[in-house]
Amino acid sequence: MNAQPARVDTTRLQHIARAYTETAVLYSAIDAEIFTHVNSGSNTEAALVAATELRAVDVDRIVTCLLSMDLLRWDDTGQLMNAPDCDKFMVKGSPRYAGPWMTFTRRDVPDWFRMTELMRAGESTQLGMYDDLTVESAKKYHQATSSIGFGAARRFVREVDLSGRRHLLDLGGGSGAYSITSVRAFEGLSATVLDLPPVVEATKEYIVDHDVVDRVSTHGADFTQGEFPSPEDLPVDVVVMASNLPIYNGETIGGVVARAFRSLAPGGEMHLIGEMLADDRVGPVDAAMWGMNELICGSNGRSHTRVECIKYFEDAGFVDVEVSDFVPNVLARCFGVKPA
Repeated sequence: MNAQPARVDTTRLQHIARAYTETAVLYSAIDAEIFTHVNSGSNTEAALVAATELRAVDVDRIVTCLLSMDLLRWDDTGQLMNAPDCDKFMVKGSPRYAGPWMTFTRRDVPDWFRMTELMRAGESTQLGMYDDLTVESAKKYHQATSSIGFGAARRFVREVDLSGRRHLLDLGGGSGAYSITSVRAFEGLSATVLDLPPVVEATKEYIVDHDVVDRVSTHGADFTQGEFPSPEDLPVDVVVMASNLPIYNGETIGGVVARAFRSLAPGGEMHLIGEMLADDRVGPVDAAMWGMNELICGSNGRSHTRVECIKYFEDAGFVDVEVSDFVPNVLARCFGVKPA
């Protein structure tokens, strides 16, 4: 007998149409510190009512949602427990608490439902949301993003051996996570964080907090413009550009990579870490959505494919260019070497 074609229904489309409800439940759970209370021993709904001061019916509702989303689970005794990722990253006060990062784009939610209007308006600038950046807003931005940035930087120094390298130029380095983590991991390495002038004021605080003032410096500038600084007595032999790829269009990224090539000493290396699409542009979804986020932010940026990133490097003159997974389905790393 011939196999019957699979029935096509609206189930998948319905889930996508209401996906915002899951986001809202997560935000509310963070607001009410559900995961923090569960971690602290409030393992029943009655205990959560007391801890959160929410109505019993609302605790019932949100716990049901969190269980269904696999953010909470039942343990063997019938008490509530956090899913492993929630226990690691959603407990307020823990070193890896990522609540601010998870809610980082919360203020943008209304504009995601205005996408058609924004696309028809067709208005954008080079830097989008960064055009009006102040020191205060830069500090708030990096309070939200630094936890995830330092996590990525720890992964970077585990995967990339910078032994023997002397100076790292960190383009759009923000909190300085990659610079700070790299100089602490590799003896003899120093670094310069190049970012917008308001941002580097925030960077300086992280440099002080991590006690690397003698090894990490800052340079306030727009790294999409002009040549990059290269200390006369300590030539740049590593360039890193991490987690800002979709903010810019192809012409801008190509120009940045070309100037990075020129700033490097012969034999130096560059690492471009970002949300890259597969070459056929079929995902990852996260990379696609960060490109669409630039519509919301008002910039000219878009998502870039892996093969496009390779071309940016090869056009600049880099050799041995390759792309590999950095955080699977989230970030990729493009690497190239300046010929000696």
